[in-house]
Amino acid sequence: MIEVCALASGSNGNCYYIGNDKEAVLIDAGISRRQIVDRMKEKSLDPSKIKAVFISHEHSDHYRGAKVLSKKLNIPIYMTKETHEKSYFTMRPTNVITFNPGETVEIGGISIHSFSKQHDAIEPVSFRVEYNGKNIGVMTDIGAACDNVKLHLSKCDFLFLESNYDVNMLETGKYPYYLKQRVAGDQGHLSNEQAKELVEAHAGEHLKTIYLSHISEDNNRGEIALDTFKHLMDRYSIKLTSRYAACGVEKF
Repeated sequence: MIEVCALASGSNGNCYYIGNDKEAVLIDAGISRRQIVDRMKEKSLDPSKIKAVFISHEHSDHYRGAKVLSKKLNIPIYMTKETHEKSYFTMRPTNVITFNPGETVEIGGISIHSFSKQHDAIEPVSFRVEYNGKNIGVMTDIGAACDNVKLHLSKCDFLFLESNYDVNMLETGKYPYYLKQRVAGDQGHLSNEQAKELVEAHAGEHLKTIYLSHISEDNNRGEIALDTFKHLMDRYSIKLTSRYAACGVEKF
């Protein structure tokens, strides 16, 4: 059995838990060590099972808590070399193991497959986590879906997928023009519609559950994101993540 939980998902912090009965990994650690531990305990998840943290890129909402968490739990932080060097010095983890995009890292019985993606970071990656034949994708912060994203998504049973913004809300919202262009560009984020189209075109036959993730507080609403996917709800269980609290623990 594997347990999966979004501890936080949004521009103020991202952290995703994936574990079995013996070991677990975190994908990103963009909230504080205390918040990570407290949210895990609220969901009856054991922090002592965490064996490693994998960081997707150097934006602070993805690694803010990694340095302290690493020290408190005595666990390594996996980052690409470029991501580590680009990270802010005061938050830069010290117990770091570097990997190259495209490499697979084994943590006990868990395989963490990394792959490059399009985002405005120095060396951004996303991850597909595999255990006992089951595959969990953590795919956020994607400007446009490249072949890597499409391939790894097609292998997933469970998916945390970015559904960042509603096009109309972004266009008519308060963001300055340059920021609107950044969000909607090929190095920015996926809209609700882009996320839906990605699933329609590239989901594999084993995909069962999708958590819509990294939902913008200013340019989206959970109900709008869900409505975009409503015609797919007879095929998939589609739920929302939160920036303020851990979502439910999924076991399969």
